[in-house]
Amino acid sequence: MQGTVDGFSYGLVTPVAAYLMACLGGALGLRCTTRSLLVAHSWRPGWLALGSAAIGSGIWTMHFIAMMGFSVENAPIHYDKGLTFASLAVAIVMVGIGIFIVGYRGATGAALFTGGTITGLGVASMHYLGMAGMRLRGTLEYNTFTVSASVVIAVVAASAALWAAAQVRGFLWSLGASLVMGLAVTGMHYTGMAALSVHLHGSSAAPVGGDSPAELLAPMMIGPLAFLLLAGVIVMFDPLMVMGKADLQSAAQGQRAPYPVPRSGDRHDPRAGRRPPQHPGSRSPQSW
Repeated sequence: MQGTVDGFSYGLVTPVAAYLMACLGGALGLRCTTRSLLVAHSWRPGWLALGSAAIGSGIWTMHFIAMMGFSVENAPIHYDKGLTFASLAVAIVMVGIGIFIVGYRGATGAALFTGGTITGLGVASMHYLGMAGMRLRGTLEYNTFTVSASVVIAVVAASAALWAAAQVRGFLWSLGASLVMGLAVTGMHYTGMAALSVHLHGSSAAPVGGDSPAELLAPMMIGPLAFLLLAGVIVMFDPLMVMGKADLQSAAQGQRAPYPVPRSGDRHDPRAGRRPPQHPGSRSPQSW
């Protein structure tokens, strides 16, 4: 028996909330990616790892917020906890690989293609592994063409988001990139859900194993949200926000500033390579 699937049980509440969560994780993660291009090489892995965890947590939370609005008529849905949290690990690891490639190789064509493909595949893998953890008295069937379209959407949008983040042109670029990343995740999710059909088996109302969505909601929301809050605080108090322009230029080249930034009262600028003008008749220090 074919089951009646409803992906919007709560109207627009779950899609909007899911999109905002994806944008939040994307904004923090891509901002960390941008920061990694402005710091010395020794700090770069930390920023990229933080960005990977932020994006992975954001898209994972987005997926299960959206799934709260998914239902099948006369078929209670439960989730396997192991597969559910395994999908979080897959998201963080695969997104991390893509971000590290762009973080170290820059916005070159090869790096964006490779990093965007891996990041997009990470989003898709998280989605379908999370769906594999769903338990109900039925079989999930997918339309191959629509599934392929969902993966393409994720790869293309993820590549565009990484390109925007790698431009290092300020907050607005990171904001725009996060909106694209949010679009990639939500667009991929609902395209993938459109590919789904459910074939029910016998008495679908019989109890099945696993945890219900309500039982998973609390740990699913508290953990990632707490982490995203912490990541937001780290980004907000990033020392680069109070650094001088010269230090930013040196950091962008992956090295420390060779000299301290001169103050207005300094008589000698060591980076300028010249001494202040002498009064007529005065002697140079070498002639003393």
